Amino acid sequence: MIVVRGVKKVLPDAPALNEVNFELADGEILTIFGPSGSGKTTLLRLVAGLELPDDGEVWLGGKLASKPGWGLPPHLRGIGMAFQTPALFPHMTVAQNILFGMTKALATEQRQRLAELLTLLELTGLEKRFPHQLSGGEARRVGLARALAPKPPFLLFDEPLVNLDAALKEKLLEVIQAAFRHTVNLIYVTHDVEEADFFKGKILRLSKNNQSRSAFTEGKA
Repeated sequence: MIVVRGVKKVLPDAPALNEVNFELADGEILTIFGPSGSGKTTLLRLVAGLELPDDGEVWLGGKLASKPGWGLPPHLRGIGMAFQTPALFPHMTVAQNILFGMTKALATEQRQRLAELLTLLELTGLEKRFPHQLSGGEARRVGLARALAPKPPFLLFDEPLVNLDAALKEKLLEVIQAAFRHTVNLIYVTHDVEEADFFKGKILRLSKNNQSRSAFTEGKA
């Protein structure tokens, strides 16, 4: 379960958020939809623990994760994240980046999961390359694989498929939806109407005047 209550945030170089509220029960998907500059990424960073709210609270799995002045560190939240910018570790290979969150898993489990994700995301043959040797699309697929690898209870995606061709985007949306079977909640941020409608879950609409609207089950963007 993910609960956001009365969250407000003002940043000097990002859109403000004004009292955002939503609640996801276990097994629910939320798509955050809105134009550029509406605060979608800021809201996702608040859930991830990369920012703290100026007011309000974030709850994950029934436990308080954030409040003004305090937040549970991102690595303790059970979250897999993929953003527009992959932010891969430059000194690590593709394989090492993907398996970064699985260091406590058995070696056999790591190898199996790596092979599965390389095939699923069409990255086979790139596992020994470093980030500077990848195209932009390849790097974003590696970032997506890294988020999915440990099968975390919460998945957060911030427009991870922007500027990819239509066929690859459709395939990766199906990959993300399939990955949801292993998680508790999924939050997907987009300004693309087709992506917003794909998951057929709850939709939270944000507008440029920094006001949020309630989430609607089975809504259309």
